[in-house]
Amino acid sequence: MTVDDTGSGMGRNPAPDGTDPGEDPLALRLEQLILGAERRYTPFQAARSAGVSMELASRFWRAMGFADIGQAKALTEADVLALRRLAGLVEAGLLSEAMAVQVARSTGQTTARLAEWQIDSFLEGLTEPPEPGMTRTEVTYPLVELLLPELEEFLVYVWRRQLAAATGRVVQAADDEEMVDRRLAVGFADLVGFTRLTRRLEEEELGELVEAFETTAADLVAARGGRLIKTLGDEVLYAADDAGVAAEIALRLIETMANDATMPELRVGIAFGTVTTRMGDVFGTTVNLASRLTSIAPRDAVLVDSAFAEELIRTGEAPASEAEAAEAAAAAEKEGEQPPAYRFALQPMWQRPVRGLGVVEPWLLTRRDGSSA
Repeated sequence: MTVDDTGSGMGRNPAPDGTDPGEDPLALRLEQLILGAERRYTPFQAARSAGVSMELASRFWRAMGFADIGQAKALTEADVLALRRLAGLVEAGLLSEAMAVQVARSTGQTTARLAEWQIDSFLEGLTEPPEPGMTRTEVTYPLVELLLPELEEFLVYVWRRQLAAATGRVVQAADDEEMVDRRLAVGFADLVGFTRLTRRLEEEELGELVEAFETTAADLVAARGGRLIKTLGDEVLYAADDAGVAAEIALRLIETMANDATMPELRVGIAFGTVTTRMGDVFGTTVNLASRLTSIAPRDAVLVDSAFAEELIRTGEAPASEAEAAEAAAAAEKEGEQPPAYRFALQPMWQRPVRGLGVVEPWLLTRRDGSSA
């Protein structure tokens, strides 16, 4: 739905048919190609045709991230159908009105970021005019015409895959409460000295560094079985159901970045505990603690909270102490058995006060001698 300030006729006098006489004809052709339909409705007409109140239609549109457009004729048959579907889910009792608005908001926020990335990083690089005198728009139209159906199919495929994975996690939850408030390992990875870098690097260099960091982090998190929650330029937030998975991701991130001379140093903080999930994001004391641990972590090091350390010890991923590991190895040798194969080592650090969270006891997480990186 084209309802932003550039394409809606806002601030100008629309033509009798509701369109903006000052709009670029090629831009309108591109919009029609992407949306697959012509502008036919004002917001009021679209709401009436969908059989919903103007108030509810406005709530849905704003939740999806679309600007108010007054009564410009900027909406298509697809906008009417989307309204009708959302309202139908509410009428059928499958979704509450509040949930339908949340569905609209989460979908709008996710796809808006995807669309911005595709235009900035994808189409911009592919639409350089091949011949003098050609405009970018003239090159873009045939390119979009070719790519649109393929990208649409790929988007639906990835969404179905992610939906299947998320559904699997939900049905394995112990109870209904765990579906919303779950025990997870949450990790933050933060580039050291990023603020100084922003002053020293050119904008393009900074953008390339951030993209390389986010890409590397996303690949490592996914490959090891974690979930990338969000990226914040110089910081990534990820989660994992298993403490061992979260620990492996953290150490792999440190090791990978340390082997790249173009990357700044990294620090990681991880906490384990109850986490509230909303619209793909995570909230709660556990998340706040992971963030605080990141801020006090040494360079190229991983700090974890005591609950995370206890979980690694409980699952046999790390010994409670080197003395305990030595005793276990000696006992196994005496019995002619293999000693415990610990992957990680934990070193208790000094207790310290953390703003808003009281006194915490961080642990330094490292690989156990002899474990494979």
